[in-house]
Amino acid sequence: MIRAGTRRALLVAGALAALAPGSGARAEAPAGERVVNIYNWSDYIDPGMLAAFTRETGIKVVYDTYDNNEILETKLLAGRSGYDVVTPSGPFLQRLIRAGVFQPLDKSRIPNLVHAWPEIAARLAAYDPGNTYAVDYMWGTTGIGVNLALVRERLGASQPLNTWSLILNPGLMAKLKDCGVMLLDSPEDLIPSMLPFYGFKPDSKRWDDISQVTDALSKVRGSVRKFHSSEYINGLANGDLCLAVGYSGDVMQARKRAEEAKNGAEIAYLVPREGALMWFDAFAIPKDAPHPAEAHAFLDYMMRPEVAAANTNFVAYASGNGAARKFVKPEILANPGIYPDEATMQRLSSNTAWDDRTQRFVTRSWTRVRTGR
Repeated sequence: MIRAGTRRALLVAGALAALAPGSGARAEAPAGERVVNIYNWSDYIDPGMLAAFTRETGIKVVYDTYDNNEILETKLLAGRSGYDVVTPSGPFLQRLIRAGVFQPLDKSRIPNLVHAWPEIAARLAAYDPGNTYAVDYMWGTTGIGVNLALVRERLGASQPLNTWSLILNPGLMAKLKDCGVMLLDSPEDLIPSMLPFYGFKPDSKRWDDISQVTDALSKVRGSVRKFHSSEYINGLANGDLCLAVGYSGDVMQARKRAEEAKNGAEIAYLVPREGALMWFDAFAIPKDAPHPAEAHAFLDYMMRPEVAAANTNFVAYASGNGAARKFVKPEILANPGIYPDEATMQRLSSNTAWDDRTQRFVTRSWTRVRTGR
């Protein structure tokens, strides 16, 4: 995953703040009080599960949120963040493991790890060999969200929509410019996602391969209203956008909002036929976590199938807990944009972290895409 930029709107900020407001700097708990300090993405958990955890265990939850992996990475590399559980995405998890930021999980304290989804755990192991430091919380894909009526009106009924050419073809993008196009402000997602369109491996580290994608995006940037990693949710939902490259759960959220508003916007999420990126957000415990016992208790609670399902039902992302599927709402479980079928799973890939030199090259290239300079 990812990723720069937020994926989630601040829908539950008030509810989480009511549980335990945080300022981003963790304070020490009073003597005798058990506490766990969580740092997670916005709108990414059912607040009721946090309250239930406290009622059952007596452990107070202090819950802070962040908007991108870079913020989390900076805090963790600086040390003494005060957090007990954090949720980095795949390549960032990999980099932070290499930097020695996390402590190995004491799996004897997390008996509910038996419910981890084997296929998802195996894919997460690309970043965390042996699943030593992390357990997947949620996962999903990066794909294309469209307002079907607006796109069909401009491109016609015969134009395939489940293809990256919808974004990489300047002629098609020019036809969609007037109805609004938004792309993720996230080279970590867009570049690996689009590499297969040119016949390259999604995890290619070759600069020439990367440049093929960034050069193509530079040619269509004039048709892009904005590069942003969360605003497209409301944009799709209220009809201000007709196309967005975004995260599966976000587009599903946009569709739900449009349905609730009864505004006639029919939103679809499409996994491109050339392939798409699979991302993972995983729980991990910093090496200097002040409350490691409470952190392990929290992870064990989150890995209960009923709890994992409640969180999936709340955020509309697929859980890394395989046993949770029997408790997930049927309409979510049956939605291929959230839980892809086996054929789609075979088209999904993941990307590992770029080395430092390549990261600098990508940063420069992405700046040119966004600014035209």
